[in-house]
Amino acid sequence: MKKISGLLLMGCSALALAGCGADDISSPGAGSIDVDITNPTPTPTPTPGTGLVEAATDCPAIGATGGLTNSGTVSGPEGTWRVCTLPSLIDASTTLPKVDGVLYRMNGRVDVGCDGGLTAPTTGAPFSTTTLSCGGRSLTADTNVTLTIEPGVIVYGQNGADPAWLAVNRGNKINAEGTLAQPIIFTTYENVRGTATEATDGRWGGIVLMGRGITTDCTAGGSTADQTCERDTEGSANPAVFGGKDNAYNAGIMKYVQIRFSGYVLGSNTELQALTGEGVGTGTTLEYIQSVNSSDDGAEFFGGAVNMKHYIAVNADDDSLDIDTGLQGNFQYVIIAQRAADGDSLMEVDSNNNEDQTPRQRSVVANFTAIQTGVNNNSNNAAIFARGNADLTLVNGVVYAPQDECIRVNGTGTTATRATLTAQSVVMTCASSGAFLGTGSYANADVQAAFNAGSNNNAAFTSTLASTFVNGANEAGVVAYANIKSLSSYFDAVTYIGAVKDAADIWYRGWTCDTATANFGSNSACTALPVT
Repeated sequence: MKKISGLLLMGCSALALAGCGADDISSPGAGSIDVDITNPTPTPTPTPGTGLVEAATDCPAIGATGGLTNSGTVSGPEGTWRVCTLPSLIDASTTLPKVDGVLYRMNGRVDVGCDGGLTAPTTGAPFSTTTLSCGGRSLTADTNVTLTIEPGVIVYGQNGADPAWLAVNRGNKINAEGTLAQPIIFTTYENVRGTATEATDGRWGGIVLMGRGITTDCTAGGSTADQTCERDTEGSANPAVFGGKDNAYNAGIMKYVQIRFSGYVLGSNTELQALTGEGVGTGTTLEYIQSVNSSDDGAEFFGGAVNMKHYIAVNADDDSLDIDTGLQGNFQYVIIAQRAADGDSLMEVDSNNNEDQTPRQRSVVANFTAIQTGVNNNSNNAAIFARGNADLTLVNGVVYAPQDECIRVNGTGTTATRATLTAQSVVMTCASSGAFLGTGSYANADVQAAFNAGSNNNAAFTSTLASTFVNGANEAGVVAYANIKSLSSYFDAVTYIGAVKDAADIWYRGWTCDTATANFGSNSACTALPVT
């Protein structure tokens, strides 16, 4: 059972949400391991009470029916803020402007538009050809609502009778494009009040992007044979459906975004993670996204085709990157850092329960640095876990998991159909018990052979990582995989392994926040809020 401390006090809900999509359910590890990982200075500390923020006199006007609700003020270490509560349905394109002294609040589920269905309306056809009930009103399919969030905006979720989460429905978009100096922050009420700590997690739901990408494991109708398969966000009391035929689907843009203290556990296989992509396509832009202290996964992607760069997951309490149900994924520049004795796998790659369905889950993770200092294999039994006839390619990677097996592959069926592993220029520091674990139709030796078949791999690597995740001399000496563009044109051709080339490579700095697990040199603790 996942840990749920604090959630019972917030009230339970029948609105169970998207979760692992897997049979194994993570639980916190027992005990802890003391490991000395050098963090860069300065060590992050919460911002003391400064009183720099003064509440705005009122809430700004927005385009959605009913507008924002002025919910008074709230005070915390940074000062006093005006609280502007979002409507439960954003039914027209809307901008949340950056206004000094304003916080935007989600009180329960907030829908961006209504679900437009499996396919987009024919070009030029009037939307009135299809109507649906949404938020108590009759709206047209593909409402084409875009929620724009300006740089520097802070949105917080406050759980009440229902968990707070943002649902961007099919046919609608999010435009959350922060900047290096002014990232957009999604967080929790406790963060506003100054009571969030390094251990805080699971205080609100998360962000869910729903699209029309190809998926498997139908739960809401259709079939994989003709690409009409649809899935409903797990356990949702009200439909939150995704799936279709469009792997180029555009759900909008998220760039320079922090998602803090999220995740909501309602029961077995019914969790929200910081970011959930469901059937989103390559038209969606996902870059420079940081997940901090999710009580479930840092990010999980169900089906579709995802391109993502500069992803950071810190202190996920389950898997830091979870990818499944037919996803075609490309990920580059990935930093993963888990607590010493919490969380499960650094990556879970899964097409579980749909081994005979196509498309097979196929993902490439390139230029990653994944840190798991303690015994975190709560149920997956390895730092990286691939199963369910998924196809995983690891390229230019660094795995530091000295207390765990590094890679587990679970196979079912024949050799021709079971999960596959490809590795190129991947180095790993693993437990003395062994680097590889095979289960099902895989033996340990099978996993090892697959790993060794690639070039420049090393499963007995001596790590010299500096500042937790920055390449040292040994990492710099590894020859990078030269043909990375052959795997996807989305990838940058690089001459190094890992997510961070050296001390001069600071793509992670400025838009992130710092924790004790990983300090990104941003001089901004995740337990505090910026005042500019």
